[in-house]
Amino acid sequence: MMADTDTRTPPFGRVLTAMATPFDASGGVDYEEAARLARYLAAHGSDGLVVAGTTGESATLTADEKIRLFGTVREAVGKDAKVLAGTGSYNTAETITLSREAQHLGVDGLLVVTPYYNRPSQEGLYQHYKAVADAVTLPVMLYNVPTRTSVNMEAATVLRLAEIANVVALKEASPSMSQVAEVVAGAPATFAVYSGADENNLPILALGGVGIVSVVSHVAGPDLAQMHTAFFDDNDLATARRIHLRTLPLTKAMFSAPSPVPTKTALCMLDVLPNSLVRLPLVEANDRERAVIHAALKDYCGPVRGESL
Repeated sequence: MMADTDTRTPPFGRVLTAMATPFDASGGVDYEEAARLARYLAAHGSDGLVVAGTTGESATLTADEKIRLFGTVREAVGKDAKVLAGTGSYNTAETITLSREAQHLGVDGLLVVTPYYNRPSQEGLYQHYKAVADAVTLPVMLYNVPTRTSVNMEAATVLRLAEIANVVALKEASPSMSQVAEVVAGAPATFAVYSGADENNLPILALGGVGIVSVVSHVAGPDLAQMHTAFFDDNDLATARRIHLRTLPLTKAMFSAPSPVPTKTALCMLDVLPNSLVRLPLVEANDRERAVIHAALKDYCGPVRGESL
């Protein structure tokens, strides 16, 4: 039986930010800035941080860089925010190794994306996640993002995995609301569904989701926190809807170029990050893209304090 929305406990909080990874001028990870950004996000609406996820440019980070990032962010935020380590890859053995390292560093959980490129079957997805969950004691959040991985984890597979004790949540970035509904309806009441796409935040909450793993929360974290308070604590759908609709143009701008290019550009414009550097094959925003991001920031939060056009 489907549980009421407000009876589902969010294991990692309501608003989690898929944190960008700062780089320095030489192309290395800027761990000092990563710590500063983590503390900034924790102070601006984020209950939790996903480190070295897709938005953190995980595909171009080495295992050693990821491990150091996990420890850096864990130490930086202390008990002010949950820390989820992005350990997923298309290699099950490497995912297990990295997940064990993350557990040793004291993170609160793992975000494990569906294997990309090799496009496993549904049984392959199940066995992959089961092997990872069996190798650690940390709670695991599944991550389904078919637009990036070219494989969709079907609701039936999620529901099989939800029976594993430490598989506790799903970050769902599929555009199919019927798939989300099927998971919420069939999963144990202890299993939590998070929106994995900012534009689907409120619709997924309405279906029984517990929160979001967000990109736009880099900029709009306090508003997203207020939106979830309105929805869950105040039973104020009108306020939640108003905030959701207000953030949609900003969300569109944050994906107007390959992510996390717009996010880093926005953080630089707002003086939160000292630069907007990304690693190849990504490149920094061009003038047209920067104009779109700048205009969205100005509309959302007024005059932009930092970098101007």
